[in-house]
Amino acid sequence: MVTSHKPGRGDAWEGVVEDKSRGMLDGSNMYHFVEVRRTDGESSRIRVDRRLWKSLAVGDRLVKEAGSDPVKG
Repeated sequence: MVTSHKPGRGDAWEGVVEDKSRGMLDGSNMYHFVEVRRTDGESSRIRVDRRLWKSLAVGDRLVKEAGSDPVKG
């Protein structure tokens, strides 16, 4: 099952980018998402900032450590 959210400060995971998307969900703000297949086998649709979204490609590794934002790994 795919969940969609902005990662919490206490979340920690790593995975591989499977897809990128963006959209104006509220009609006025652009939101950037990546679908990540985590190492535990789960898929998550994660909201990321524009700078990170632009630097990622399908197949890139993404790491989220507790207390920090996701980074390209």
